[in-house]
Amino acid sequence: MQTIIGAIISAAAAITVCIINANSQNKKILSEPDKHNAVQTEQITQLKEQVHKHNNIIERTYKLERDVAVLNNREKVSEHRLEDLENK
Repeated sequence: MQTIIGAIISAAAAITVCIINANSQNKKILSEPDKHNAVQTEQITQLKEQVHKHNNIIERTYKLERDVAVLNNREKVSEHRLEDLENK
């Protein structure tokens, strides 16, 4: 009888330890996605900033190219005017 009671107590202790361990592991697993989400959010924020900088550079480049085209056109017009004046 004492052996049976001892076995029951040992089994209850083992089950209790397993339940406590499972709970702690579950809490750990549930907290990791929050950390992972925080890292992903930070990385996305950094990527957004880089894309914004890149887009800003592209917009500035287009504006510069347009301005250069206008200046080249003005130069051609000025050259033609000078030629016309020299020919008169």
